[in-house]
Amino acid sequence: MVFSTIIFLFRFLPITLALYYLAPPKLKNTVLFLCSLVFYCWGEVRFFPVMLALILINYLCGLAIEHFDARPGLRRAFLLAALAGSLGMLFYFKYANFVLSSLNSLLGTSFALIDGISVLPLGISFYTFQTLSYSIDVYRRDVKAERNIIDFGAYVVMFPQLIAGPIVKYRDVSAQLHVYRNRYSLKQIEDGMTLFTFGLAKKVLLADAVGALWTDIIGVSGSPSTTFVGLANASTALVWLGVAAYSLQLYFDFSGYSMMAIGMGKMLGFDFPQNFNYPYISRSITEFWRRWHMTLSGWFREYVYIPLGGNRKGLKRQIFNLFIVELLTGIWHGADWNFICWGLYYFVLLAAEKLFLLKYLEKGRVWPHIYTMFFVVVGWAMFVGNDAGVEFGLLFQKLFVPSGGVSPLYFLRNYGVLLAVSGVCCTPLIEKLWDKLRSRSLTRTLTVLLLLVLSTAYVVGSTNSPFLYFNF
Repeated sequence: MVFSTIIFLFRFLPITLALYYLAPPKLKNTVLFLCSLVFYCWGEVRFFPVMLALILINYLCGLAIEHFDARPGLRRAFLLAALAGSLGMLFYFKYANFVLSSLNSLLGTSFALIDGISVLPLGISFYTFQTLSYSIDVYRRDVKAERNIIDFGAYVVMFPQLIAGPIVKYRDVSAQLHVYRNRYSLKQIEDGMTLFTFGLAKKVLLADAVGALWTDIIGVSGSPSTTFVGLANASTALVWLGVAAYSLQLYFDFSGYSMMAIGMGKMLGFDFPQNFNYPYISRSITEFWRRWHMTLSGWFREYVYIPLGGNRKGLKRQIFNLFIVELLTGIWHGADWNFICWGLYYFVLLAAEKLFLLKYLEKGRVWPHIYTMFFVVVGWAMFVGNDAGVEFGLLFQKLFVPSGGVSPLYFLRNYGVLLAVSGVCCTPLIEKLWDKLRSRSLTRTLTVLLLLVLSTAYVVGSTNSPFLYFNF
């Protein structure tokens, strides 16, 4: 079920909120758990046993780890069982066929691919990392094991952040899960509705609209809005324009989802962590990764980079740790070689900054922004290199070997204003404008209502457009 659809906006969300608010305090987590299961099973009912197994494995292992507190060997064994269960399912559904096909290509073997796993369980990369963080934190004694399986299930399957994050650690919401009375306030609900509206506007008014430029260029079969230019027929200038549009689409799509999730979390009485902080104003790749998908970066830093030694064991070890983290970041995003290349690409850039470049970037004014956005846009070209209508080699040939073809002038005329507005919305200027508008209740209310009406009208009048990160 997609947030930006009529069935979610006018049926599921109102009914769920009504049941949640009307439920007795002790039953709120039960209502949240059951409604979240309905949300997950709406289009993925055949993967319900996967979700149930992940909940049971980590719930039982968490209890066992805490129970055998004085026996390190058993604690470690149950931690390994939780890791094996969670990572094993992720590997099976997401990477098994990729590994088999890669072995067949590299070694000339003929391993048969596994039937029935061509469709990835929605959100498995996200909720697997959440269950992993819970088991690891219990092992570290950072949190107490959850004894109520309904409360634990509500944490794992909580519908706002279930499919595409932000990645919420158990300790982020454990206290709120056990506050049964006065969990939320009217001010919190109002703030949540505002964030949800802004996130919805980001998705349908910006991401979907600017993303149409990229699909017009590559051509998507079955879409009546596309012009079917085709990548081979596009000029170098048009391809650069298209990749820039895709970069904007990806940001507004993913940050919009995260904002909607955080807003719904507030409506339910939970404070989810921030996931984006204007990444496109960064002055280095290092800064970009501090601002982009912050919960994923934080997860890898806490559970991989620091345990490997972080920056405490010398520069060579730090660079190696960085290599592991970026490789895993690429693999996490998808089971394909372009994602692995994308992760290693960022390792090279981050290592170069760590070794010598960062000190020069910190002294610059304009050129660090240009440098950062150039390499980020190139990175997104690598990221999108296996999508339908895109051929990895041809895309990079078009980007870096000047060639003629369809001119970008027609598309600049149609999308120029939208691209300019999108560019402004990537900066803190839009937040400063909102600060002025929300200082008065009338302008605040009118702004939110206007965005909600426009976004709803767009949802009603358009076809379903899933969030891009549903694929990961």
